[in-house]
Parts: sequence; C-alpha cells; structure tokens
Amino acid sequence: MAQHWQEILPIDRYIVAADGLLHEYDRKVLTFLYQPLIGSTCFSLYMTLWAELEENRLWSESSTHHLLMNLLEMNLKDIYEARLKLEGIGLLKTRVKTDEGGRSFIYELHPPLSPEQFFLDGMLNIYLYRKIGKNHFSRLKRFFSDQQKPREDEYVDVTRAFQDVFASGAPGSMQYIQALSEELQEEENQQFIGRNEPSPIQIGVDTFDFDLLTAGLNESLVPKKSLTPKVKTVISNLAFLYQIDAIEMKNFILGAINEHEEIDIEDLRKGARDWYQFVNYDQLPSLINRTQPIVHQTQITEPKTQEEKLIRSYETTPPLIVFKEISGGVEPSNANLKTLEEIMIKYKLPPGVVNVLIEVVMRKTDMKFTKGFVESIASHWARKQVKTVKEAMELAKNEEHKVTESKKTTRSSNKKPIRTELIPDWFDESTKDADKDPAQGNNSEVEAKKRAIEEKLKAFRK
Repeated sequence: MAQHWQEILPIDRYIVAADGLLHEYDRKVLTFLYQPLIGSTCFSLYMTLWAELEENRLWSESSTHHLLMNLLEMNLKDIYEARLKLEGIGLLKTRVKTDEGGRSFIYELHPPLSPEQFFLDGMLNIYLYRKIGKNHFSRLKRFFSDQQKPREDEYVDVTRAFQDVFASGAPGSMQYIQALSEELQEEENQQFIGRNEPSPIQIGVDTFDFDLLTAGLNESLVPKKSLTPKVKTVISNLAFLYQIDAIEMKNFILGAINEHEEIDIEDLRKGARDWYQFVNYDQLPSLINRTQPIVHQTQITEPKTQEEKLIRSYETTPPLIVFKEISGGVEPSNANLKTLEEIMIKYKLPPGVVNVLIEVVMRKTDMKFTKGFVESIASHWARKQVKTVKEAMELAKNEEHKVTESKKTTRSSNKKPIRTELIPDWFDESTKDADKDPAQGNNSEVEAKKRAIEEKLKAFRK
C-alpha cells in the first residue's frame, strides 16, 4: 500500500467535475444524513470542491492541492484520507493522469442519495440509526418527508393530452428541419447539463460465497431461480452489514421464502436485523474502517524482519481475525465483540492500532479481554493520538520498559536494610573523653565508665 505522499503532492493539479447538476436540497441531505457517517472533515472537503464549481456548471478551473490545503487549513494526509472516505461512500470518483508536465486529477462529485433512497437503503440508514439514535433518526425522517397526497381514486383525472391542446403546423420550408437537425447533432466537447440518479452503495456479490449457500439450500424449498440478481445484491449487503456467513444466511432465506417460491427482500432484511440485535444486546452495527487506512500504513515495502512482517500483518488484517488468531481460533464472545466495536468508535482508534491493543491485552491478562483494562489502554492511546501500528508498538514497548524499571526499583527498595542502632550524642562524646588521655585515670576507672555506659545503653534499648 502506498503512502499519501506517493499518491498526491501539493503541486499536483486537479479539476472538479459534477456527475449531474447538484441541487441546493443536496446540501441538507449531506449535512443531516451523510455528515454523521463521514465526519466534518469529509463534509468540508466535499463542500469546498462543490464551491469551486460555478453555479449550474459541470466543470471548474484547474487548481493545485496547495490551494486546497490553505482553503481547508488541513494537511495533505487528512485531505487524502477524507477523499478516500468520500470515494468509499459513493460521493466522489477520482481519475488521475500522469505525463511530462506532472500529475493531474479529476474529482467528480456525485450527488447524494435522495432522502427516500437513503432511508430505504438497508445499509446507510442502519448506520445512521446506530449513530444518532432513535429520537433524532425519527426527527430527521419527519424533516425529509411530508404528508401523503390525497388518494387518487377519490378524484377524476381531467388532464388534457398534448394532442388535445396543440396542433402541428407544416413549416414553410424544409430548411428549418435541416437546420434543426444539424444543430442537434452531438458536439464532441459538449454535454447537456442535467442530473443522473445516484446509485446506492453496493457490496460486490463476489465477496459472498454463493456456491456454499446454494449447496446448503434444499432445491425443493428454495429454487435456484429465486436467487435473482436483486436478491443476491441484498444478500451481499446484509452479509457485509451484519457479518453473516453463508451457513447463517441460509436460515434467513428459509424464513423469507413466500408461497410463490420467491424471496421476500423485506422479510430477509428483517430476519437478519432481528438476529443481529438479539445476539448484540439490541444494538445495530456501526460504520468503521475495516482495516488500517492507507494514510496510516507505514510498512509500504516488502517486509524482511519479523517486526516488519508483524506490522504489515496488523495493517492489512481486520481486528476480528487478529482476535481469533491470538485466541487460537476461538470465536470472540458477544461481550468481546461489543468491546472491540466500542473502542473503535468511542476512541476512534484505527483497526491496525486496535490489533496491537488486542495482543497487548491478551498477553498481559492471560488471554482475558477485560473491558475495563481494554478501555484504560484505549483511552491512553487516544489521548496520545496513536494512529499507526508502529506508534502503538513503540508506545507499548515503552510502557512495558517503564513497568519493568519500576519493579526493579521497588525490589531494591524493599531489600531488608542493615539494622543500625540509634546512638545518642552523649555516647560519642563520653567515649571520646574517656579515650582521649588514659593518663587522666587508671584503667579501672575507664573500664568502670564503659560498663556504666553499656548499662545505660542496654536500658535505652529496652
């Protein structure tokens, strides 16, 4: 994986294009429905690129990324990461051309889904509901909807047809038709300003094992013809959204088949959603990065040392897989899954950093994944703004070194000290006076004084 500075430089030029005319109403959709999912940085980038388009135009003038950095007051890495998120959620398509003059980009803005498409999407609406909660979700739904129009069957349609109102007169000369025909011929460098309907987010059907699914389905209960392209699309999305494998998906399909041997898509969605909420304590999934974002990957060359291989593995492997590998293939409990999800959302730790955290916690706690201990490390790393696997590993090493040094200091300070007696000042002075000049008294007197002092010392000790 390449770093952002290999993909984009401040001197690289870009042009903003629009895949269809963007409307003022799109701003509200982006603000209230998309911004909670992609964040304010992505929202600002989209709006800034949109502002570079003149009103009712499809192309902007050429600019450099240095100008974009100044407009947004962001570094190039943040802009690049925001661009990737816009691409992932379907709001931006990027094209690049490299020639002798350097590198140039086309940033093609795609309009957001309509409110109806968004609220019936089956993926984005689930993520939004989890993000903002039931009350705000209901409020937004009311904001983007209105009362239904009166029933049409209660009214009589009296609209006149075109031919009832207008008549077509013959032209005075064929030159008008010829001139019009020439005018309507498509110009190579022109296109009509219009609007293309945006496409919803679609997970590739090749990401799901349909062969295993069909092998497990009874042909008499679920005919293969019932797995239409539309149904396969929904299955792929649900599998990604709720992390459902082919074996589990079979049960939801059996529950959604109707009397016409067709799979009811709404029943399929409801079955998967109810199952997920049941096993996840009535919670819904959140939108998080699957693996370490490219901008936060440091192992870009072929790894050689064991540490480089470990960094590369953590940067390209989802946390759930790492958790299972460290656990010896044992599936994480629901509580473990919930804790993993919370630290990625609450503390905004990238997946690669979470992988390091998983190993640190599991090794230190004898393969236990205690929520309190996990959150204490996650909050510390979040405050330290740890973004890369290498930073997380270095911080973990430093913390371990501090703990080791602290233990050494504690052990040395806890060693049993050599017992020393408190000797009063007068004791030293007396012995000095007695030993100063033996001629001042005979040996018996000196010995007597020493014995007296020793007796006093014994009494003092008692």
